[in-house]
Amino acid sequence: MSNLWKTKSIEQLATESKGRGNDGELKKVLTTRSLIALGIGGIIGAGLFSLTGIAAAEHAGPAVMLSFVIAAVACLFSALCYAEFASMIPVAGSAYTYSYATFGEFMAWIIGWDLVLEYALGAATVGVSWSQYLAKLLLQFGLTLPDALVRSPFEPGGIINLPAIFIVCAISLVLIRGTRGSSRLNNILVVLKIAVVFTFIILGWSFIDPANHVPFIPENRGEFGHFGLSGIAMGAAVVFFAFLGFDAVSTAAQETINPRKSMPRGIIGALLVCTVLYVLFAYVMTGMLPHEEFIGDASPVAKAFSVTGYASIETLLILAIVCGYTSVILVMLLAQSRVFYSMSRDGLLPGFFSDIHARFKTPWKTNIFFMIFIAILAGLVPISDLGHMVSMGTLLAFALVSIGIIILRKQRPDIPRKFKTPLVPYLPALGALVSLALMYSLPIISWYRLIIWMAIGLVIYFAYGRAHSRLNR
Repeated sequence: MSNLWKTKSIEQLATESKGRGNDGELKKVLTTRSLIALGIGGIIGAGLFSLTGIAAAEHAGPAVMLSFVIAAVACLFSALCYAEFASMIPVAGSAYTYSYATFGEFMAWIIGWDLVLEYALGAATVGVSWSQYLAKLLLQFGLTLPDALVRSPFEPGGIINLPAIFIVCAISLVLIRGTRGSSRLNNILVVLKIAVVFTFIILGWSFIDPANHVPFIPENRGEFGHFGLSGIAMGAAVVFFAFLGFDAVSTAAQETINPRKSMPRGIIGALLVCTVLYVLFAYVMTGMLPHEEFIGDASPVAKAFSVTGYASIETLLILAIVCGYTSVILVMLLAQSRVFYSMSRDGLLPGFFSDIHARFKTPWKTNIFFMIFIAILAGLVPISDLGHMVSMGTLLAFALVSIGIIILRKQRPDIPRKFKTPLVPYLPALGALVSLALMYSLPIISWYRLIIWMAIGLVIYFAYGRAHSRLNR
């Protein structure tokens, strides 16, 4: 039983990152700028275009801007912890690797298996949404996709979601070709979606009616979370999920040229850029129309921009969402493959997952495995059955990373850290509490699914991983 709690030293993790046998070594090509773009690519998706309207109409009113700030601060608690770990342990694997150094092998397996919920199921979920917006984009040009080919067999009139399968396969092949090319594609997608966000902000600014921002904080209507200060807090819980994705940056540490310096800048820089864009976006949107106008509207941003008379902007907004989803899928698939790569190197999964392509220097077999697995999920499973599991996996990772910083500060204060999380243990403790509180707010069915998923993971660990663990051997 003592083997379950064996930890890896920081020095051992650094040595193993050099590559061995058929593992090879991942190619170092990423810079600080690439990491910030990778983070923005993972964060900004359709959540910006949908959650803003929901939070404003039902909870915070124009003060949804403050909700974004509160959510960003809550994310910052965990982001600072990720940044310290990444500067201290610059290897692939993210929260899985960090847990191996702090909690031991068993908890590392738990968090690694948990990250499948965040990254693999996240990519499948976004792939399903991507196909829906692609159908809307094609409709703008007079092309109609039949329902049978854009819906799962469990939805009315559906047979298979072919666009979702296509995007997962296409992005997987790009990732196999190399991290440099994947980073360039992500940079292009990030530029496109930020350009559309700026277009909305700049063009919409002149159509702001100051009266729509009065009162800035609508009076509470006798129910918790329905406007007032409690509404701002509830709005923060809603838009919190629009920030998820920054943690995926840490999975690329082993492919970063100067990870100890660039990783903290990439993680925190991406979060700060997105926060500024979110606040400006919310200010313009709630200024163009009264927040009551967004109740029950599936496309609140398009509705807000309808007051400008720029009819073509709807096409641009849909294009931005398609680009946003594409970059999110890319980041999720990249992150997932690096987690399984790390677990395979440690012997907890078959060596198949850590084989590095001789030419492209990527874990190509892992990419192919998840291309097939995620494509099946995206093509056959409804989005409603994928959603909350992604948030559950992400928040659990946030909580464990935050607690890990407190543990490692006490156990190994001697380890050089290019970046230090301030106010330890108080700030990491806040990060863990916020994550656990948000987990508690998720539907009970999400907890049941998490328990079933973890039970499957435990069977695999005790049947294979424990016996083949390189640390135990």
